[in-house]
Amino acid sequence: MSVVIVAENGQGRYQQAVSIGQHQLIADEPVGLGGDNAGPAPFDLVMAGLGACTSATLRMYAERKGIALTRIAIALGHDKVDIDGASRDRIQRTITLEGELTDEQRQRLLDIAGKCPTHRILAHGMQLDCTLFSGE
Repeated sequence: MSVVIVAENGQGRYQQAVSIGQHQLIADEPVGLGGDNAGPAPFDLVMAGLGACTSATLRMYAERKGIALTRIAIALGHDKVDIDGASRDRIQRTITLEGELTDEQRQRLLDIAGKCPTHRILAHGMQLDCTLFSGE
């Protein structure tokens, strides 16, 4: 199991120290939400994870299939949409594929993008458990 540790760092109203293995990040809310904008907002980190997973999945597939994919870039945005009278979150993902690719290869790569693990979790849901640590 992968473990990520997040704790307030005491340097800002909403600043969080994020430890992911050997990697250290700062997460914060934007100024408009009362933060100091000292790092990416939590939802931006979710989108970054989706973009990174999508790109890596496409690269793995292209390498396995010998597809001449020279560069992948992914732009992600978040907004709210009304679906059947309920406000829902929407992530829009625009994928740029560079290289001498056929239309069929481009379509197949788009299909593969929908199979990245992070896409599947966000699109189809998962079990999310929460417990309170009781040790002192």
